[in-house]
Amino acid sequence: MANMAQVASTGRAMDPSSTGTPEEIIKRLIQYSHEAKQRAYCPYSKFRVGAAVLTSDNIVYTGCNVENACYNLGICAERTAMSKAVTEGHQSFKAIAVASDMAEDIITPCGACRQFMREFGTSWDVYMTKPDGTYQKMTVNELLPLSFGPDDLSKEKESA
Repeated sequence: MANMAQVASTGRAMDPSSTGTPEEIIKRLIQYSHEAKQRAYCPYSKFRVGAAVLTSDNIVYTGCNVENACYNLGICAERTAMSKAVTEGHQSFKAIAVASDMAEDIITPCGACRQFMREFGTSWDVYMTKPDGTYQKMTVNELLPLSFGPDDLSKEKESA
């Protein structure tokens, strides 16, 4: 399995000298998302969510949901993890795993998180999990088809 090391206390790097199979890397990413869920701040909904995003540089950043008494000011786990990665200079992602406590159903990203993911591409993988580690994999494009993204801003517009 890939050896994981702490990097600058903000991310975990996959040791490039080790050989982990893709399935082992996915399992580790899912494990990190479940660990992140333990840190969720959700006193209102009691709905814990964790996420772990893998950058193209093989760094893993985790996040959890953080609620606020003014409900619309809370932030989801996926956006927390991705924002941490972006603030550390990463803008290209391979995968993200999302975890919750729902035993019967997989957790899926909300619409806002899907759009946030789309900002960074459409072909990277999203692993939606259950607490037992089972998961369903979809790409960002499959989760948000016919989406609006950065490339749309440079398309020709009709003049007023």
